[in-house]
Amino acid sequence: MRKLELGQRTLLMGIVNVTPDSFSDGGLHMDSARAVEHALRLLDEGADILDIGGESTRPGAIAVSSDQELERILPVIEDVKRARPEAVVSVDTYKASVARAATDAGAEIVNDVSGGTWDPGMLDTVAGLRCGFVLMHMRGRPSEWRSLPPIGDAVGLVRNELGQRAEAAAKKIRQERIVLDPGFGFGKSFEENYPLVTHFETLAELGYPLLAGVSRKSFIARMLMDRGRDAAVEDRLGGTLAVETALVLKGAHVIRTHDVRASRDAVRAADAILSAT
Repeated sequence: MRKLELGQRTLLMGIVNVTPDSFSDGGLHMDSARAVEHALRLLDEGADILDIGGESTRPGAIAVSSDQELERILPVIEDVKRARPEAVVSVDTYKASVARAATDAGAEIVNDVSGGTWDPGMLDTVAGLRCGFVLMHMRGRPSEWRSLPPIGDAVGLVRNELGQRAEAAAKKIRQERIVLDPGFGFGKSFEENYPLVTHFETLAELGYPLLAGVSRKSFIARMLMDRGRDAAVEDRLGGTLAVETALVLKGAHVIRTHDVRASRDAVRAADAILSAT
């Protein structure tokens, strides 16, 4: 597995959802050829990493089997690697068997929204694969989000729970292979995401590189509310770029985004500001 240098500049992770029901682009890239075309376009626009996933984790999403997930993503990973052997591919999955098959096909990073908690075999699998591991914080399961009690201190809770999960992961996976993600929107209410942005830099105290994924999310739609209505998905780019820029200035090493070309310019500007300080 190759090693990505984190910290010299902010890296961009482009999103490739091979799903019928993702909140933003579900169904757009279900056809393997279209998904590959989209992935290659993201690379041309400046993506450093492609994050390819075959199961949505939005509220109300239908769980899929490992076989179905692999049927969706393996042809995409294989064709992307065939066309661009140098491409760095991440697999967005919480299943150890999918992670193993995806890395066999060419993926070098496992991006687990459950932080290794939903599949008891994930941490051992990633350790054996010697690949990168994005460990994300999530409260509960998507089906439970609307009934979760409020968080009194969102920043403290996320920092503490991420730290605990990172500590568990580091007992099996080399620390330099782990990246932490606070999981914006995953089991957090609209209002609970805002302090995570404001105090994002405090997560660096855990001692790991940080990934932030806020692209087109509903808490941004709420920020942009007009006449009592949240902004539609297609109207969230400006808000997304503003929050992504803030997160880079507060220490994000990787930005996960749908809109690579626009995010590339925002991230370059933020990196330039940081380099001048």
